[in-house]
Amino acid sequence: MTLALLRVSRRHKLSPCFFALSKMAASTYSPQAAKVTSVEAMPEGESKWITLKKITYRDPAGKQRLWESAERLTRPENSEVDAVGVVAVLNDPKSSKGPSLLLQKQFRPAVNKVAIEVPSGLIDEGEDPKTTAIRELKEETGYIGTIPQDAKAAEGFLMFNDPGFCNTNTKMVVVEVDMSDPRNQEGNLEPELEEGEYIETFSLPLDNMWNELGELEKQGYAIDARVGTLAQGMEMARNWKEVLNRSPA
Repeated sequence: MTLALLRVSRRHKLSPCFFALSKMAASTYSPQAAKVTSVEAMPEGESKWITLKKITYRDPAGKQRLWESAERLTRPENSEVDAVGVVAVLNDPKSSKGPSLLLQKQFRPAVNKVAIEVPSGLIDEGEDPKTTAIRELKEETGYIGTIPQDAKAAEGFLMFNDPGFCNTNTKMVVVEVDMSDPRNQEGNLEPELEEGEYIETFSLPLDNMWNELGELEKQGYAIDARVGTLAQGMEMARNWKEVLNRSPA
């Protein structure tokens, strides 16, 4: 299958009938109901999304070595980025709890668990990361967001998810969601889920995210690395605030 066909099958146009079924499925079925029923080796040439590579390289001492690696088949030719993760901050002027982070529960067969994740998705041909972030947020959750103009880290580093295993990379994009916007009110959200997507959306207060994720982990959820790293960074900043602000001796 060609790359062009892969991209069409990954995000196709949805009919109104299918759109209604997707919304019904999202509200009827829980990610917790899914489970892996079998695992087997994939025959060569059958993979649609990734491929395995055998890499020959020379180490710093000059010795030739081999390395096993996985690569995505979906990166656009004119892009250096595979995907984005959306750091969607919900700002509700009526809330006394402060801003919260939009998260998702989604079953992931590779770990046979429901994972706690941020909204995310692959870059489409001709898109930049910020455009992808706004699109994926709307498609997966129904929320309408904007990129904060004054945020220095609105579009983060090009981060390699697991460079010892694969070349997959991600940009984490900060998006603000105005909860006073009628389009973002409960009952008005219109996600556009693909066939086979079952996503449960929820949020956690930013000031207590570390503890809340700890409780979710105890309940058996898999914490996505992007979510865990964000929470751990915030907790470190909280604990090290006095040290970071201290003038050098």
